[in-house]
Amino acid sequence: MTSMELVNRINYLARKERYEGLTAEEKEEQQKLRRQYLDSIRQQMIDALEGAGYEKKHDTHCRCHKRKGDTPPL
Repeated sequence: MTSMELVNRINYLARKERYEGLTAEEKEEQQKLRRQYLDSIRQQMIDALEGAGYEKKHDTHCRCHKRKGDTPPL
């Protein structure tokens, strides 16, 4: 499914939800399509940043992988 088809389907389901309501299957499809769209946008952003020379770096103070119960670094 192309990006435009994906957006059109997401918009169709949003309008249908607003005016008629969605079946359980349609709600599941809507969530799946939204997740797919957001993942695509995130990947495009990562690719653009990497293309511009930025790299993903983590240091000892990075909290992106903080687990419950961990103490923050000093």
